[in-house]
Amino acid sequence: MVVLKEDERLDYLLAENMRIIQSPSVFSFSLDAILLARFSYLPLKRGKVVDLCSGNGIIPLLFSSRTEVEITGVEIQQRLLDMAERSIRYNGVQDQVTMKLGDVKEINKLLHHSHYDVVTCNPPYFETLPTAIQNTNEHFTIARHEVLCTLEDTVQAASYLLKQGGKAAFVHRPGRLMDILSLMRKHRLEPKRMRLVYPRPGKEANTLLIEGIKDGKPDLKILPPLFVYNEDSEYSPEVHEMLYGKE
Repeated sequence: MVVLKEDERLDYLLAENMRIIQSPSVFSFSLDAILLARFSYLPLKRGKVVDLCSGNGIIPLLFSSRTEVEITGVEIQQRLLDMAERSIRYNGVQDQVTMKLGDVKEINKLLHHSHYDVVTCNPPYFETLPTAIQNTNEHFTIARHEVLCTLEDTVQAASYLLKQGGKAAFVHRPGRLMDILSLMRKHRLEPKRMRLVYPRPGKEANTLLIEGIKDGKPDLKILPPLFVYNEDSEYSPEVHEMLYGKE
């Protein structure tokens, strides 16, 4: 049983046989979260994982279907954290997944230094400039614009949390690639795997997936491209499996 508030709805995560609370006026996850969850390395039996900027808990929920390790989500918005916690209880994974309310910039007040094996983050994509036009919805603005945390804040927090040799994975826009690479190296996260995601063949990439290892040696591998749709505007086999599971 789950209590829904205002315009919330209970959506299916078909591939994982789970459900998640969403709201069109507060937060609904995008395909980017699915892509990051599938791209990220996860230990299976031993280790600890943190997801930063967790929103309604989509990535921790997806992770819980793939691993038995402890998962912690960090979210700054109380309303989103409440949605995440209710979804976690609904799916019965509250013994494995914990949400924490807090600011990524003050991660030292929330979680332990050099204590985690994997950190993931789907950060706000858009730099906030004085002339930027931001969404008038406060929840959307915080999720999409760097008003409460910057890309560097998330990279620095990931480095703070990771053990030496731990892995950090991010999803972002290709236009910020140089920023991401320079910030990861600045904060001791050596880029090791990268994959570009394209809407369909013949189009420019619109999503970047990247993973780094704390204090790793230089050796960046560029993975094969991922196409979301095929030429018939149907999901590619790989994305279809991410969303709906194996047939």
